[in-house]
Amino acid sequence: MAHALKPKASVPKAPAILRNTDLDANAVQQARIDLAACFRAAAKLGLQEGICNHLSAIVPGRDDLFLVNPYGYGFAEITASRLLICDFDGSVIAGEGVPEATAFYIHARLHKNVPRARAAFHTHMPNATALTMVEGPPLVWAGQTALKFYGRTLVDETYNGLALDNEEGDRIAAGIGNADIVFMRSHGVMVVGPTIAEAWDDLYYLERACEVQRLAESTGRKLVPVLPELAERTYRQMREGDRESARLHLESIKRTLDREAPDYRH
Repeated sequence: MAHALKPKASVPKAPAILRNTDLDANAVQQARIDLAACFRAAAKLGLQEGICNHLSAIVPGRDDLFLVNPYGYGFAEITASRLLICDFDGSVIAGEGVPEATAFYIHARLHKNVPRARAAFHTHMPNATALTMVEGPPLVWAGQTALKFYGRTLVDETYNGLALDNEEGDRIAAGIGNADIVFMRSHGVMVVGPTIAEAWDDLYYLERACEVQRLAESTGRKLVPVLPELAERTYRQMREGDRESARLHLESIKRTLDREAPDYRH
């Protein structure tokens, strides 16, 4: 199911100033650690699928480079130093290996064409993906956790198979509009955010909301949506503290990993 991105015949070397300063900055190392923590947490919760899913983030201080997982490694194997830094043309600027092909074609085009997407998390997590496979809107505004995403989602109804070229990546990026969460029909989900912590927070709660909805629907009884005006008000209440809550959520994840699997930092 996964495909390695074919290395360029001549992969350009990063300028010395890039290798020696920008990519060794404290902010870049912290981004590596934070993103590696998200991979490990996602693995622990079963949000990944084999070696096929990918999380990425723009390199701090840059608008033209992004961090992404290398092809062939499961989420539970990711460490801060194992993450690749790539440019938007497919060159690996730092790290060993290459990105998975769909990781590059989706994430590079998304980061390039949607500047607000500083972090982009794409998974086939089971409950959210299951809701992309049934008719009707995937998420129903019937539970409090779901209301975190009220007005922030869209459904990409076009399934074109694997994203193995720039055209498909551009199509996905062009369709995202102002949404933070994209349900990709028959495929999975994409979560974008202004920070790694906020993307993680949304990914986690999105799967929880979808899980609860799936359980409720399994009873065979009709869901009772929250009234639109109340859904909107609750969403706004949640958004007021979202950034700080997301930061604290990720800090909690890292404290747990520091006790149980501290190698993620290396």
